[in-house]
Amino acid sequence: MKALILSYRRGRHTQNTKQMLIKVEGLDVEGASKLIGKEVVWRSKGGKEIKGKISSLHGRKGVLRVIFERGLPGQAIGTEVEIL
Repeated sequence: MKALILSYRRGRHTQNTKQMLIKVEGLDVEGASKLIGKEVVWRSKGGKEIKGKISSLHGRKGVLRVIFERGLPGQAIGTEVEIL
């Protein structure tokens, strides 16, 4: 299953580069809540993989919060991740 990276999880003055917000197309809150606990993989163009885990919902529109092992680069925003 594929999902789109929307942005870093951020506050007014800070952003956490290890935590990203993702959206699975066509899923609402009920469908997205079933994905909590699943693993996620982001692959760079160079072939590197950074793994993460879906931790919780973010808001009421089906957006998910993912915590990655390492921080993702800014180029990752707008790209796809694979949900395993």
